[in-house]
Amino acid sequence: MPSDPPEPEKAQSRSGRSGSTARKQDEALMARIAAGDARAFAEVVDTRLERVHAVARRMLGDPSDAEDVAQEALLRLWRQADAWDGNRALISTWLYRVTCNLCIDRIRARREDVSDDLPETPEAATQQQALEEEDLRRFMDSALSALPERQRLALVLFHYEELSMAEVAEIMEVSVEAVESLLARGRRTLKKKLAPAWQAMLPDDET
Repeated sequence: MPSDPPEPEKAQSRSGRSGSTARKQDEALMARIAAGDARAFAEVVDTRLERVHAVARRMLGDPSDAEDVAQEALLRLWRQADAWDGNRALISTWLYRVTCNLCIDRIRARREDVSDDLPETPEAATQQQALEEEDLRRFMDSALSALPERQRLALVLFHYEELSMAEVAEIMEVSVEAVESLLARGRRTLKKKLAPAWQAMLPDDET
């Protein structure tokens, strides 16, 4: 195995694969990485980095932290190549799981400095500006970051990454029923947090 992995590049979109085919392809890919094939690792980066980074950004709310987490997850995969067991998880599942754990570690480490409060409701004069796409994205991210970490993780994986209940359960190492419960609680909490401020941002004739 080379001493250092190649520099990560921007990811491309994933292609759909059946379970058995995916495992065989992943095993072959990891065997190439274990043998020191830099192109094999670059293939993993190209097809997974963007999704891993997206999960980390949604979880952490900070692009720089998300980039660090995504790169650390890929480095751990590189180091794992010699001992890879394709029967335990797909590469994508393994990366999601490691990324989520790294994010949770960072969230817990900075918890004392993170406020659970949502942004203040904009003044009437700036209500229209607050409805701009970027403001709404930040507002939603802030509300999402205020959720308990496991509820946030379930919502990110299911709604933003569009994974199935079974896939989310495998990544989080819980039952499908537990995922359903986390999603239900997360949605209820988000609805309560978002509703008052959203109503305040609407024009008077729409409230």
